[in-house]
Amino acid sequence: MNTKFILSRLIQLLITLLGITFITFSLVYLAPGDPVRTMYISSGNIPSEAIIEQTREAMGLNQPFGVQYANWLANIFRGDFGISFSLNQPVIDIAIPRIFKTINLALAALAMMLAISLPLGILSAIKANKPFDYAVRAYTSLGISMPGFLIGTLLLYFVGLKLHLLPIVSTANNIQALILPAMTLAIPMSAKYIRQIRSVLLDELEKEYVIAAVSRGIPFSAIVIKDILPNILLPLITLLGISLGSLLSGVAVVEVIFSYPGIGSLAVDAIIAYDYNLIQAYVLLISVIYMSINLLVDISYSYLDPRNKLERG
Repeated sequence: MNTKFILSRLIQLLITLLGITFITFSLVYLAPGDPVRTMYISSGNIPSEAIIEQTREAMGLNQPFGVQYANWLANIFRGDFGISFSLNQPVIDIAIPRIFKTINLALAALAMMLAISLPLGILSAIKANKPFDYAVRAYTSLGISMPGFLIGTLLLYFVGLKLHLLPIVSTANNIQALILPAMTLAIPMSAKYIRQIRSVLLDELEKEYVIAAVSRGIPFSAIVIKDILPNILLPLITLLGISLGSLLSGVAVVEVIFSYPGIGSLAVDAIIAYDYNLIQAYVLLISVIYMSINLLVDISYSYLDPRNKLERG
């Protein structure tokens, strides 16, 4: 492993995160609404203007932008994301449990997606231009064209309300209730993965080493498992890394539809309540996870593809 490469990527990650913190804080600072007033109203109080000003001064919200940003950034490095204005609790205590629930949902969606896309993608390539292939391609076209909220609504209505097969309100502690939101995320992803796997597999099937192996009488299933699948591993890892990061940052709609208590639904509630500290924590935590996943994918390339290792020295 090239230590210089990892160090350079870590430096890039820190610089990017610093830029994200500045942009996020700037947008929140310029956003309409008064977090102090929101905090009091959410607790059922209607304070006077004098109390609002005193609270704003005690929280440092009357200071210049640069001072507020520097103080906020210093607190972030200490693991202090501030107090939620709407819930009146430490942000870190609210966000961390919710983000782990979203990770559980994302991992369940990835597992379900792989269970759908791997066999369908492989069989679609092997049976190219046959009825099974046409059916799979029709599924991929439908899955890519349908937005996630529509898939979720249809699953909720038919599977949950009409057939009563699965719960329609999801919780992080009930595996059955996790199936519908995970399926909502998995269906459009599986459509993209099936196309990718089919395309890569068709290219591999035309290469000389496959033709030579077939001519020697090696069983076709053994060729696919031992020779072809390892060659499609690299593009699959890239897609998995991108998909996991996208899932964590884009599950808000699905979590709201199924009332799933994840970080996405928390972010939606924070936006509605003008809870700036929660919004800032959400953006920062998702950014850290997304970029960390990309870094791990790049590092894994050095282990799985010797050419990358040679190029980096």
